[in-house]
Amino acid sequence: MSNMTEMNKEGKFAEIGKILSENESFLLMSHVRPDGDAIGSEIALGFSLKAMGKTVYMINEDGVPESLTFLKGSGEVTTPPSEPLDVDVAIALDTATKPRLGENSLHAASKAKLWLNIDHHLSNPEYGDVNLIDSVSPATGQILYDLIKFLDFPLPEETRDSIYVAVSTDTGSFQYGSTTAKTYEMAADLVREGLQVGKINADTYDNHPYRRLELMRALLNTLDISEDGRLAHWELKDETRISLELVPDDSEGLIDLIRGVSGVRVAVFFEELEDGKIRVSMRSKDKAVNVCDVALKFGGGGHAMAAGIRMEGPLAAAKVKVLAELEAALSQVA
Repeated sequence: MSNMTEMNKEGKFAEIGKILSENESFLLMSHVRPDGDAIGSEIALGFSLKAMGKTVYMINEDGVPESLTFLKGSGEVTTPPSEPLDVDVAIALDTATKPRLGENSLHAASKAKLWLNIDHHLSNPEYGDVNLIDSVSPATGQILYDLIKFLDFPLPEETRDSIYVAVSTDTGSFQYGSTTAKTYEMAADLVREGLQVGKINADTYDNHPYRRLELMRALLNTLDISEDGRLAHWELKDETRISLELVPDDSEGLIDLIRGVSGVRVAVFFEELEDGKIRVSMRSKDKAVNVCDVALKFGGGGHAMAAGIRMEGPLAAAKVKVLAELEAALSQVA
Protein backbone atom coordinates (compact mmCIF):
# COMPACT_ATOMS: atom_id res chain seq x y z
CA MET A 1 0.00 0.00 0.00
CA SER A 2 2.81 2.43 0.81
CA ASN A 3 3.85 2.78 -2.85
CA MET A 4 0.41 3.36 -4.34
CA THR A 5 -0.53 3.35 -8.00
CA GLU A 6 -2.74 6.22 -9.20
CA MET A 7 -5.67 3.79 -9.62
CA ASN A 8 -5.23 2.48 -6.05
CA LYS A 9 -4.99 6.04 -4.78
CA GLU A 10 -8.16 7.21 -6.52
CA GLY A 11 -10.06 4.20 -5.19
CA LYS A 12 -8.82 4.98 -1.69
CA PHE A 13 -9.67 8.70 -2.10
CA ALA A 14 -13.22 7.76 -3.13
CA GLU A 15 -13.58 5.41 -0.13
CA ILE A 16 -12.38 8.12 2.27
CA GLY A 17 -14.56 10.73 0.54
CA LYS A 18 -17.61 8.56 1.23
CA ILE A 19 -16.65 8.30 4.94
CA LEU A 20 -16.08 12.07 5.21
CA SER A 21 -19.34 12.90 3.41
CA GLU A 22 -21.57 10.40 5.22
CA ASN A 23 -20.41 11.12 8.77
CA GLU A 24 -21.06 14.28 10.76
CA SER A 25 -18.47 14.50 13.55
CA PHE A 26 -14.71 14.12 13.39
CA LEU A 27 -11.75 14.15 15.77
CA LEU A 28 -8.44 15.02 14.07
CA MET A 29 -5.14 14.20 15.78
CA SER A 30 -1.41 14.22 15.03
CA HIS A 31 1.78 13.03 16.72
CA VAL A 32 3.37 14.26 19.96
CA ARG A 33 5.99 17.01 19.53
CA PRO A 34 4.14 18.10 16.39
CA ASP A 35 5.89 19.71 13.43
CA GLY A 36 4.55 21.77 10.54
CA ASP A 37 3.21 18.76 8.65
CA ALA A 38 1.37 17.43 11.73
CA ILE A 39 -0.37 20.69 12.72
CA GLY A 40 -0.73 21.87 9.12
CA SER A 41 -2.46 18.62 8.15
CA GLU A 42 -4.93 18.91 11.03
CA ILE A 43 -5.87 22.49 10.16
CA ALA A 44 -6.00 21.73 6.42
CA LEU A 45 -8.44 18.82 6.64
CA GLY A 46 -10.24 20.24 9.67
CA PHE A 47 -11.20 23.53 8.02
CA SER A 48 -12.17 21.84 4.76
CA LEU A 49 -14.60 19.65 6.74
CA LYS A 50 -15.84 22.65 8.77
CA ALA A 51 -16.59 24.45 5.49
CA MET A 52 -18.86 21.49 4.65
CA GLY A 53 -20.80 22.06 7.87
CA LYS A 54 -19.24 19.16 9.78
CA THR A 55 -18.50 19.12 13.52
CA VAL A 56 -14.72 19.00 13.84
CA TYR A 57 -12.41 18.74 16.85
CA MET A 58 -8.67 19.17 16.34
CA ILE A 59 -6.35 18.07 19.14
CA ASN A 60 -2.69 17.42 19.80
CA GLU A 61 -1.12 15.98 22.95
CA ASP A 62 1.33 18.90 23.11
CA GLY A 63 -0.83 21.61 21.57
CA VAL A 64 0.45 23.93 18.82
CA PRO A 65 4.17 24.87 18.91
CA GLU A 66 4.87 28.58 19.33
CA SER A 67 6.46 28.69 15.86
CA LEU A 68 3.18 27.63 14.18
CA THR A 69 0.73 29.90 16.01
CA PHE A 70 0.85 32.29 13.03
CA LEU A 71 -1.20 29.78 11.02
CA LYS A 72 -4.81 30.84 10.53
CA GLY A 73 -6.98 28.40 12.44
CA SER A 74 -4.22 27.19 14.78
CA GLY A 75 -6.15 28.54 17.77
CA GLU A 76 -8.72 25.78 17.24
CA VAL A 77 -6.16 23.01 17.74
CA THR A 78 -6.30 22.27 21.47
CA THR A 79 -4.80 19.80 23.92
CA PRO A 80 -7.05 16.74 24.49
CA PRO A 81 -10.14 17.08 26.70
CA SER A 82 -10.20 14.90 29.81
CA GLU A 83 -13.28 12.94 28.69
CA PRO A 84 -13.72 10.99 25.43
CA LEU A 85 -15.40 12.95 22.65
CA ASP A 86 -18.62 11.65 21.14
CA VAL A 87 -17.51 11.52 17.49
CA ASP A 88 -18.24 9.31 14.49
CA VAL A 89 -14.71 9.23 13.08
CA ALA A 90 -11.19 9.61 14.51
CA ILE A 91 -8.54 10.67 12.00
CA ALA A 92 -4.83 10.20 12.72
CA LEU A 93 -2.66 12.44 10.54
CA ASP A 94 1.09 12.23 9.88
CA THR A 95 1.53 9.73 12.72
CA ALA A 96 3.62 6.61 12.07
CA THR A 97 2.29 4.49 14.96
CA LYS A 98 -0.83 4.76 17.10
CA PRO A 99 0.99 5.28 20.45
CA ARG A 100 2.71 8.37 18.92
CA LEU A 101 -0.66 10.15 19.18
CA GLY A 102 -0.23 10.21 22.95
CA GLU A 103 -2.30 8.65 25.75
CA ASN A 104 -4.59 11.64 26.29
CA SER A 105 -5.41 11.91 22.58
CA LEU A 106 -6.11 8.18 22.38
CA HIS A 107 -8.44 8.48 25.39
CA ALA A 108 -10.25 11.42 23.77
CA ALA A 109 -10.75 9.31 20.61
CA SER A 110 -11.85 6.12 22.40
CA LYS A 111 -15.55 6.52 21.51
CA ALA A 112 -14.99 6.94 17.77
CA LYS A 113 -16.79 4.33 15.67
CA LEU A 114 -14.25 4.40 12.83
CA TRP A 115 -10.54 5.18 12.54
CA LEU A 116 -8.87 6.78 9.51
CA ASN A 117 -5.07 6.77 9.25
CA ILE A 118 -3.58 9.18 6.68
CA ASP A 119 0.20 9.33 6.58
CA HIS A 120 3.40 9.21 4.51
CA HIS A 121 5.75 7.32 6.85
CA LEU A 122 7.23 4.17 5.31
CA SER A 123 7.11 2.39 8.69
CA ASN A 124 3.35 2.97 9.28
CA PRO A 125 1.77 -0.43 10.13
CA GLU A 126 -1.72 0.64 8.91
CA TYR A 127 -3.42 0.82 12.32
CA GLY A 128 -6.66 2.43 11.08
CA ASP A 129 -9.90 0.80 9.96
CA VAL A 130 -9.19 2.61 6.69
CA ASN A 131 -5.60 3.54 5.80
CA LEU A 132 -4.17 5.93 3.25
CA ILE A 133 -0.38 5.53 3.49
CA ASP A 134 1.63 6.97 0.62
CA SER A 135 5.31 6.83 1.53
CA VAL A 136 6.31 8.35 -1.82
CA SER A 137 4.51 11.59 -0.94
CA PRO A 138 6.89 14.19 0.57
CA ALA A 139 4.34 15.24 3.21
CA THR A 140 0.96 14.29 4.62
CA GLY A 141 -0.09 17.82 3.61
CA GLN A 142 0.41 16.91 -0.05
CA ILE A 143 -1.69 13.74 0.34
CA LEU A 144 -4.47 15.90 1.81
CA TYR A 145 -4.15 18.43 -1.02
CA ASP A 146 -4.58 15.62 -3.55
CA LEU A 147 -7.51 14.20 -1.57
CA ILE A 148 -9.29 17.56 -1.23
CA LYS A 149 -8.79 18.32 -4.94
CA PHE A 150 -9.92 14.85 -6.06
CA LEU A 151 -13.08 15.06 -3.92
CA ASP A 152 -13.70 18.72 -4.84
CA PHE A 153 -13.92 19.59 -1.14
CA PRO A 154 -13.71 23.24 -0.02
CA LEU A 155 -10.31 24.97 0.14
CA PRO A 156 -10.76 27.84 2.63
CA GLU A 157 -7.78 30.10 3.35
CA GLU A 158 -6.91 28.15 6.53
CA THR A 159 -6.65 24.96 4.47
CA ARG A 160 -4.72 26.65 1.67
CA ASP A 161 -2.08 28.18 3.97
CA SER A 162 -1.72 25.10 6.18
CA ILE A 163 -1.14 22.75 3.25
CA TYR A 164 1.67 24.99 2.01
CA VAL A 165 3.37 25.15 5.43
CA ALA A 166 2.91 21.40 5.98
CA VAL A 167 4.65 20.56 2.72
CA SER A 168 7.24 23.35 2.86
CA THR A 169 8.45 22.37 6.32
CA ASP A 170 8.57 18.62 5.55
CA THR A 171 10.56 19.14 2.35
CA GLY A 172 13.15 21.54 3.80
CA SER A 173 11.43 24.38 1.94
CA PHE A 174 11.06 22.29 -1.25
CA GLN A 175 14.70 21.19 -1.21
CA TYR A 176 14.63 17.48 -0.36
CA GLY A 177 14.70 14.72 -2.96
CA SER A 178 11.13 13.75 -2.04
CA THR A 179 9.93 16.99 -3.69
CA THR A 180 8.25 16.22 -7.02
CA ALA A 181 6.90 18.18 -9.97
CA LYS A 182 3.46 17.67 -8.38
CA THR A 183 4.72 19.40 -5.23
CA TYR A 184 5.63 22.53 -7.20
CA GLU A 185 2.35 22.33 -9.14
CA MET A 186 0.50 22.17 -5.83
CA ALA A 187 2.39 25.23 -4.54
CA ALA A 188 1.62 27.13 -7.76
CA ASP A 189 -2.08 26.28 -7.41
CA LEU A 190 -2.09 27.50 -3.79
CA VAL A 191 -0.51 30.79 -4.91
CA ARG A 192 -3.23 31.13 -7.57
CA GLU A 193 -5.73 30.57 -4.74
CA GLY A 194 -4.35 33.65 -2.95
CA LEU A 195 -1.47 32.33 -0.84
CA GLN A 196 1.00 35.13 0.02
CA VAL A 197 4.34 33.41 -0.53
CA GLY A 198 6.64 36.10 0.94
CA LYS A 199 4.61 36.55 4.09
CA ILE A 200 4.03 32.87 4.81
CA ASN A 201 7.71 32.00 4.25
CA ALA A 202 8.80 34.85 6.53
CA ASP A 203 6.35 33.67 9.21
CA THR A 204 7.64 30.10 8.84
CA TYR A 205 11.41 30.62 8.58
CA ASP A 206 12.33 34.13 9.78
CA ASN A 207 10.63 34.34 13.14
CA HIS A 208 12.70 32.38 15.68
CA PRO A 209 13.13 33.24 19.38
CA TYR A 210 16.64 34.28 20.49
CA ARG A 211 16.97 31.15 22.66
CA ARG A 212 17.08 29.10 19.45
CA LEU A 213 20.39 30.77 18.58
CA GLU A 214 21.67 30.08 22.09
CA LEU A 215 20.70 26.45 21.58
CA MET A 216 22.59 26.39 18.27
CA ARG A 217 25.70 27.69 20.03
CA ALA A 218 25.38 24.98 22.72
CA LEU A 219 24.92 22.26 20.10
CA LEU A 220 27.92 23.41 18.05
CA ASN A 221 30.08 23.02 21.15
CA THR A 222 29.19 19.29 21.19
CA LEU A 223 29.66 18.70 17.46
CA ASP A 224 31.66 15.62 16.54
CA ILE A 225 32.48 14.15 13.15
CA SER A 226 33.86 10.76 12.18
CA GLU A 227 37.41 10.40 10.91
CA ASP A 228 36.24 9.91 7.33
CA GLY A 229 33.92 12.93 7.60
CA ARG A 230 30.80 10.95 6.67
CA LEU A 231 29.01 10.85 10.04
CA ALA A 232 28.35 14.02 12.07
CA HIS A 233 26.50 14.21 15.38
CA TRP A 234 25.77 16.56 18.26
CA GLU A 235 23.82 16.33 21.50
CA LEU A 236 21.45 18.25 23.75
CA LYS A 237 21.69 17.52 27.46
CA ASP A 238 18.75 18.02 29.79
CA GLU A 239 20.69 20.63 31.81
CA THR A 240 21.03 22.77 28.65
CA ARG A 241 17.30 22.50 27.98
CA ILE A 242 16.60 23.68 31.53
CA SER A 243 19.15 26.51 31.60
CA LEU A 244 18.01 27.94 28.23
CA GLU A 245 14.31 27.34 29.07
CA LEU A 246 13.89 25.50 25.77
CA VAL A 247 10.66 24.10 24.34
CA PRO A 248 10.70 21.03 22.04
CA ASP A 249 10.02 23.18 18.99
CA ASP A 250 13.27 25.16 19.43
CA SER A 251 15.42 22.40 17.93
CA GLU A 252 13.19 21.82 14.90
CA GLY A 253 15.25 21.73 11.70
CA LEU A 254 18.63 22.46 13.34
CA ILE A 255 19.98 19.06 12.30
CA ASP A 256 20.03 20.37 8.72
CA LEU A 257 23.01 22.54 9.70
CA ILE A 258 25.26 19.52 10.19
CA ARG A 259 23.55 17.59 7.40
CA GLY A 260 24.66 20.43 5.15
CA VAL A 261 28.39 19.91 5.79
CA SER A 262 30.28 18.85 2.67
CA GLY A 263 31.16 15.14 2.81
CA VAL A 264 28.64 14.31 5.55
CA ARG A 265 26.39 11.40 4.55
CA VAL A 266 24.47 11.02 7.83
CA ALA A 267 23.70 13.57 10.56
CA VAL A 268 22.49 12.57 14.04
CA PHE A 269 20.96 14.62 16.85
CA PHE A 270 20.93 13.01 20.32
CA GLU A 271 18.67 14.59 22.94
CA GLU A 272 18.13 13.78 26.61
CA LEU A 273 14.43 13.90 27.48
CA GLU A 274 12.91 14.72 30.87
CA ASP A 275 11.94 11.08 31.47
CA GLY A 276 15.52 9.87 31.01
CA LYS A 277 14.85 8.51 27.53
CA ILE A 278 17.00 9.55 24.58
CA ARG A 279 15.51 11.00 21.42
CA VAL A 280 17.58 10.30 18.31
CA SER A 281 16.96 12.14 15.04
CA MET A 282 18.78 10.93 11.93
CA ARG A 283 19.10 12.47 8.48
CA SER A 284 20.71 10.79 5.48
CA LYS A 285 22.02 12.59 2.42
CA ASP A 286 22.68 9.36 0.55
CA LYS A 287 19.97 7.03 -0.77
CA ALA A 288 22.34 4.10 -0.16
CA VAL A 289 22.11 4.73 3.62
CA ASN A 290 18.57 4.05 4.81
CA VAL A 291 18.27 5.52 8.31
CA CYS A 292 14.76 4.09 8.72
CA ASP A 293 16.32 0.60 8.69
CA VAL A 294 18.64 1.66 11.51
CA ALA A 295 15.76 3.24 13.46
CA LEU A 296 13.67 0.07 13.20
CA LYS A 297 16.45 -1.89 14.98
CA PHE A 298 15.79 0.28 18.06
CA GLY A 299 11.99 0.36 17.82
CA GLY A 300 11.92 3.64 15.91
CA GLY A 301 10.85 4.44 12.37
CA GLY A 302 10.28 7.12 9.77
CA HIS A 303 11.55 7.56 6.24
CA ALA A 304 14.59 6.29 4.33
CA MET A 305 16.28 9.72 4.53
CA ALA A 306 14.84 10.94 7.85
CA ALA A 307 14.06 8.76 10.85
CA GLY A 308 13.89 8.81 14.63
CA ILE A 309 14.18 6.68 17.75
CA ARG A 310 13.17 6.98 21.41
CA MET A 311 15.37 4.69 23.44
CA GLU A 312 16.59 4.00 26.95
CA GLY A 313 19.43 6.12 28.30
CA PRO A 314 21.94 7.00 29.43
CA LEU A 315 23.01 9.25 26.58
CA ALA A 316 26.55 7.84 26.32
CA ALA A 317 25.30 4.26 25.95
CA ALA A 318 22.63 5.23 23.40
CA LYS A 319 25.23 7.07 21.33
CA VAL A 320 27.58 4.08 21.22
CA LYS A 321 24.81 1.73 20.03
CA VAL A 322 23.31 4.02 17.36
CA LEU A 323 26.63 5.27 16.00
CA ALA A 324 27.89 1.68 15.69
CA GLU A 325 24.85 0.74 13.58
CA LEU A 326 25.29 3.82 11.41
CA GLU A 327 29.01 3.15 10.94
CA ALA A 328 28.09 -0.40 9.87
CA ALA A 329 25.53 0.93 7.39
CA LEU A 330 28.04 3.44 6.02
CA SER A 331 30.71 0.75 5.66
CA GLN A 332 28.46 -0.98 3.12
CA VAL A 333 28.54 2.00 0.74
CA ALA A 334 31.39 3.49 -1.23
